[in-house]
Amino acid sequence: MKTQNKIILFLTSIFLAYILVFSGFIYFSISDYSYTDFYKRLEIRAITMAKIELEDDQDINAVKEIRQDFLEELPNEKITIIDLQKFDIHTKSNLSLSKSFLEDIDSQERAYYKEKNTFYSGIKYHNRGKDYLVIVSAENYYNTHHIVYLRNLLLIALLISILIIVFIAWFFSRRVLLPIQTIIGDMKKISTENLNFRLKETEDNEELRSLTATFNNMLNRLETSFETQKNFISNASHELNTPLTSIIGEADVTLAKERSKEEYILSLKTILEEAGKLDKKTKALLFLAQTGYDGKAQTLSPLRIDELVIDVKETVEKIYPEAVIHLDFDLLPENPEKLSVNGNSQLLHLAISNVVMNACKYSKNERVIFALSASDQEVIIRVEDNGIGIPEADLPYIFDPFFRARNTENFHGYGIGLPLSRNVINMHKGSLIATSNTTSGTSIEIRLPATS
Repeated sequence: MKTQNKIILFLTSIFLAYILVFSGFIYFSISDYSYTDFYKRLEIRAITMAKIELEDDQDINAVKEIRQDFLEELPNEKITIIDLQKFDIHTKSNLSLSKSFLEDIDSQERAYYKEKNTFYSGIKYHNRGKDYLVIVSAENYYNTHHIVYLRNLLLIALLISILIIVFIAWFFSRRVLLPIQTIIGDMKKISTENLNFRLKETEDNEELRSLTATFNNMLNRLETSFETQKNFISNASHELNTPLTSIIGEADVTLAKERSKEEYILSLKTILEEAGKLDKKTKALLFLAQTGYDGKAQTLSPLRIDELVIDVKETVEKIYPEAVIHLDFDLLPENPEKLSVNGNSQLLHLAISNVVMNACKYSKNERVIFALSASDQEVIIRVEDNGIGIPEADLPYIFDPFFRARNTENFHGYGIGLPLSRNVINMHKGSLIATSNTTSGTSIEIRLPATS
């Protein structure tokens, strides 16, 4: 069943149940009141008839005029007066009245009784030392006419209410679901050809705005993934094709005719050199793919980042003896436990080393700041250089495998270091953020969750 139909059915059921309960309450309340009111009417007639029939004073004429002018005759109205001195109600008689009803009047001074649609009201009247039972009976015209009219009126009102409720529920559900249907229609327009399309966020509905924003964020990630995949395929094919082409070309040229021993040796060296490059790129690519997993297979244990940072500095200085790395520990916390993280020391060493080596390489061994700080939740590593920087147009793609900025043609590299570092940091539930321009160099910030 469609959501719109469910909303219509739900709202209609709720309001219908409410109307039925409310209408039933009105119907039975008025019906019960009609019985009580009619008994009172009969009782007034009984008192009036008792005065008329049993009293002899001068006010009787006035009572007769009041009855004639204001008390209309009821349907099948009957009046019965029983002289208790002459008639024993406790014995069987030929009266059509209930024996228990007569006894109730005698004992309680007044009583009411109903048989089918005929109502009885009786009083015990005292006059000149004698007791009488005055009983008035009639059909309840109010119950047979007015209550039926009320019932029919409520049924008609109920039918009209159902139509109104269904219309309101339909209109309400349509209005509520219209933004969702619009979103569905826009989502159907999205394909791999137009991943840059974004849904319009509504301002008057917080839930739909949140849903739309979440979907747009997902589109941002998908678009980035597709662009990354395209760049990866393009750059990987180029990087892997270049040494393969060199190897094949060198072998073809060498085998085209007989060569001297020296030429064969030189050719084999060239092939070996290109094969070595291909081997490094292939291994780097495989390791990059491995670090792209969620890291569940990796063993993580508590380690001190300050010790790791010192070890990274020593390692980089061995590879780049001319590098100038300045350790900045000015912002270290007083509690050394705040520098502890859960991680794989070898992988983190590799990731941080790549960042520091890039800073040294692209700054041409000028001064590199290697800073460490911590908060209650995170350990922060910052690497700053004054090198060639990264062009603004290239900055969004520096974490794509094999991508290299346009100003790095004079520097050796494969475009694997930063993507590898980012994967390792992500594996440790951290973040790696790069800011750069071509005038002031590059700043890389690594944030890792602290164990404390």
